[in-house]
Amino acid sequence: MSSSFGARSGAAAGYMMKMPPLADKRTAAEALCSACTGPIYSQGLNTFKVPMAMFEVNRAKVVQSMLEQDPSAKGLILLEGGKQTTRYDTDHEPVFRQESYFHYLFGASQYSDCFGTLSLPDGEATLFVPSYGVDVATVCGPSPDFRYVKDELGLEKVYDVVDLKAFVEREMKRLDEAENEGGLDNEEKKGGGEQVRSKLYLLKGLNTDSGNFATPAFFEGIDKFRDVRDEDSLFRSISESRVFKSCAEIDIMRYTNWVSSMAHVEVMRSAKPGMMEYQLESLFQHHTYTHGGCRHMSYTCICACGPSANILHYGHAGRPNSRLLEEGMIALLDMGAEYNCYASDITCSFPISGSFTDDQKSIYEAVLAAQLKVISMLMPGVSWLDMHREAEREILKGLVKCGVLDDCGKDLDEITEAMLDADVGAIFMPHGLGHFIGIDTHDVGGYSPGKPARSERPGERKLRTARQLEEGMVITVEPGCYFIDPLIDAAMSDERQKHFLTDRVDDFRGFGGVRLEDDVWITSDGCENLTLCPRAIEEVLDVMSGGVWPPASDILPEMKRKWVTCKEGKIEFLDML
Repeated sequence: MSSSFGARSGAAAGYMMKMPPLADKRTAAEALCSACTGPIYSQGLNTFKVPMAMFEVNRAKVVQSMLEQDPSAKGLILLEGGKQTTRYDTDHEPVFRQESYFHYLFGASQYSDCFGTLSLPDGEATLFVPSYGVDVATVCGPSPDFRYVKDELGLEKVYDVVDLKAFVEREMKRLDEAENEGGLDNEEKKGGGEQVRSKLYLLKGLNTDSGNFATPAFFEGIDKFRDVRDEDSLFRSISESRVFKSCAEIDIMRYTNWVSSMAHVEVMRSAKPGMMEYQLESLFQHHTYTHGGCRHMSYTCICACGPSANILHYGHAGRPNSRLLEEGMIALLDMGAEYNCYASDITCSFPISGSFTDDQKSIYEAVLAAQLKVISMLMPGVSWLDMHREAEREILKGLVKCGVLDDCGKDLDEITEAMLDADVGAIFMPHGLGHFIGIDTHDVGGYSPGKPARSERPGERKLRTARQLEEGMVITVEPGCYFIDPLIDAAMSDERQKHFLTDRVDDFRGFGGVRLEDDVWITSDGCENLTLCPRAIEEVLDVMSGGVWPPASDILPEMKRKWVTCKEGKIEFLDML
């Protein structure tokens, strides 16, 4: 056992009185965030300064949620951090990225193989970090100084990971004794019945995007607590807390969006026929790391040009951004950088040759109309399922106007509703309108217990949430229109759909697709678009011909972009005409 870890003396109840109330801790942490004082995370130079108090706010939110579920809750929340892995059977170590739930509570983005605890009800945070022997230290550097880590992360306590078992045993005992010494007997606490025992709260729950489960923390000797394990309460509280972003979290997401938006602009300026798709990926990664300190991408870059854009998640194994860019192609680039584990997710579409053909312009304008329509309607209380239908509606109208779909001699609004009823929208937009975003690109909470279930209709069943929007959520708005041969062929044989399609659809085979994706924060009275990319056709063409960005004036205020830059590590708002 390390010398920094020893038995507490004095009455446990007296110790409990020394901890500031949870609400006071959160208020103090929010003040530190607002002033960006106290410990900070930064990659140096002009990269964004993340106040570590942001994670104190997160911890307070989760503890408060646990207490709202069960006012008598007491014990320890225990999480296990991400592990440093190796590639298959080799000793090659991929770049470490912290496990998302663990990062949300502790902000320990650079420390692998850790554990962390929060005590209930006071919210005291303790981190357990591994130390190394001489052989490992020779290769990887000296073991962390626990006092340095404590100050660096703004935590109450940091110990060696070998102390975890003894700490958990002692804390669980202390919390039980604190109740006994607190002046209320068990009859008063429970209204009759047995003593409320301290619980060990572990993380376990289904990720509705991946189908995988969060794995409960494990250490040798944890079986001792099998009778007081709770694997239900924590997941509900922490996943729902992550849905609603604090002001400090919004600022870091403004930064990741700013960095990624400027990188998209640089790629637009550089792209030309004769390049390879992977060169566009490389340019984006170079900009976000060199100018933004973003070592990680939020997801695998999708650099889909021409027919490649028919594959929604192009860029993965078997499709490694390897097509040659040719005259007349339209590029669909879905790329976003991550900073301190907070994601951005942005898609731009533009003509490789620097000018739109008439058909490219028609599809682009239809997708832009869908995005503008949805953004104009976003506010608390709006159903995301309804927003998906609005996007489909606008895209279908655009396809009627350019002759791909037949109006059957009816009014545009009337025929569009008939197409929606026949699920024609899902032929051309076979994915959901968007998803929550935060520490993960596809962030948690989409189909939480008690929230609307997934639709079974084509298109709608691809939605990653069907919730009503609420203040504090951040969600992507990413309408798209694609010409995917298997879907078109199936529609041509579908009795409900085939009479809507014209021969003109064959002109678009091999076209690829257009998608526009922005990250949008739901505010009390509407929304704010965190993404700052060119969207109007005039903006796109101006940037591609060397025009400045951000522009001197905002010609598309309907996008609700809040123009920012980063100066001396802080977000600075720009005055836009």
